[in-house]
Amino acid sequence: MSNLEIGLWSFPALLGLIFLRVPIGISMFCAGFGGLWLMMGNPNLALAKLKTETFTTFSDYSMSIVPMFLLMGHFASIGGMSRALFKAAESWIGHRPGGVAMAAVGACAGFGAICGSSLATAATMSKVALPELKRAGYAGGFSTATLAAGGTLGILIPPSLILVVYAILTEQNIAKLLLAAFIPGLLAAVGYAITISLYVRRYPDQAGTRPPVSYADRMRELVKVWPVLAVFATVVGGIYTGLFTPTQGAAVGAAGTGIVAALNGTLGRSAMVEAFLATAKSSAMIYLIVFGAKYYNGFLARSGAPQEVSEWLLSQGYAPIVILIAILVFYLIMGCVMDSLSMILLTVPIFFPALKMMEWGMTTEELAIWFGVLVLIVVEVGLITPPVGMNLFIINSMDRETPMPETYRAVIWFVGSDLIRVAILLLFPAITLFLI
Repeated sequence: MSNLEIGLWSFPALLGLIFLRVPIGISMFCAGFGGLWLMMGNPNLALAKLKTETFTTFSDYSMSIVPMFLLMGHFASIGGMSRALFKAAESWIGHRPGGVAMAAVGACAGFGAICGSSLATAATMSKVALPELKRAGYAGGFSTATLAAGGTLGILIPPSLILVVYAILTEQNIAKLLLAAFIPGLLAAVGYAITISLYVRRYPDQAGTRPPVSYADRMRELVKVWPVLAVFATVVGGIYTGLFTPTQGAAVGAAGTGIVAALNGTLGRSAMVEAFLATAKSSAMIYLIVFGAKYYNGFLARSGAPQEVSEWLLSQGYAPIVILIAILVFYLIMGCVMDSLSMILLTVPIFFPALKMMEWGMTTEELAIWFGVLVLIVVEVGLITPPVGMNLFIINSMDRETPMPETYRAVIWFVGSDLIRVAILLLFPAITLFLI
């Protein structure tokens, strides 16, 4: 077989390994190693690539941002910040139709600003908000669907771990990517609030009511969220103004949430050890995926497959926007069954070079940022798209009494909101690029 044929056949081989439930990082490494062995006819050359790729991947200073953001999220959860956010939002809007659900979405957005993971946001906020939604008389399917959708905000509201890794992969400015996701993240939260309002008007029996809270109590609850605002403003503001680098900002954020948790009396020795161990495990998993992706992408570059795919797409004569929409549809479908980070690492080196060769009327940096935010949003929509959205299963595992079909029926409304938002950002790139 030619090098190109080996490169093209490696993709179905990789998918086969993934479907056999081989960890994604190991699957990408095995596909890359086997492909290099076949291309070069000598395993020693593939082993030499292993030695150099291992060093360049794990010695990259930018990768140190990953454990810092993860630790910040764990400290925030231990420090009770998720509960403070929900209680503050609930006290202000909980008495309105659908208000408790809107409060849950707002709390998810706030927690996402100090977490950076959609699955972690969904799981953490469910522990806090799900009992309150049930207590307020909200239907099980509507409650689980709201929290599943709100959880996706964790990966879009800065800081976002996947955007950090995407920036490293495409050699883009991390700070600009994080800022570019801010307005789309706010649009998502507003879109979900509108969706909840429309849903409870259509199905008024699905949402209960709460008595209004006095303004004095509202102010007391609002004061309790100042640590979240302080950490977010320090991290994002410091990065935006150039006061410190994104890696330094992540370290400052982790230290800030740790101090808040300690002052709240929730960061004992056992809790700290648990946070460090959870961070180490998650970091190791992400590092392995990044390493496998870099090794596999190095093999693909040598095979010439990405270049051939790019030239084939260009030769079809389709308008660039049509090709971009087709790519986003692909991400939407695959996002239902694959991990977000894994899929982005696997496919961006193939799709992005093709997009760069087209005429977009913007710089390569602007294209990379716009494309990155669009891909991130579409992949996250896959997390709540029936029948296999990962967020749906995580939330329903915490509410065994609610049948999955009920969650499916309610979450379709949120998927519709997401698709409208994708269309808006696709038609008006300036919304994403405004802050950069």
